[in-house]
Amino acid sequence: QVQLRESGGGLVQAGGSLELSCVMSGRAFSWFDMGWFRQAPGKEREFVGSITWNGDTTGYADSVKGRFTISRDNSKNTLYLQMSSLTPADTGLYSCARRNGGTGSYDSWGQGTQVTVSS
Repeated sequence: QVQLRESGGGLVQAGGSLELSCVMSGRAFSWFDMGWFRQAPGKEREFVGSITWNGDTTGYADSVKGRFTISRDNSKNTLYLQMSSLTPADTGLYSCARRNGGTGSYDSWGQGTQVTVSS
């Protein structure tokens, strides 16, 4: 049973920075592409960004491009999301997810960590 656990969320002022972490249980973390998603109150969950299994390629939503950076440390089974120049629009519950290599869909999710950006 795969478990994903996020941490690092909190309250930050606009313009500030925050780094989120996501630890995956098990030994297969390095096999999978991973992604970050967020959900603001009253809105649907949206894609933030993704990273390939070896960290060579990343992709981002236009809304965060240039401000957020995804990285991973396969030796620690950990995925990171470095966020900078935060705005209130970045407020939401941030979740990490594992991408199924066969289907291409994200099939395992963490509970999420709350990020709140004050103006």
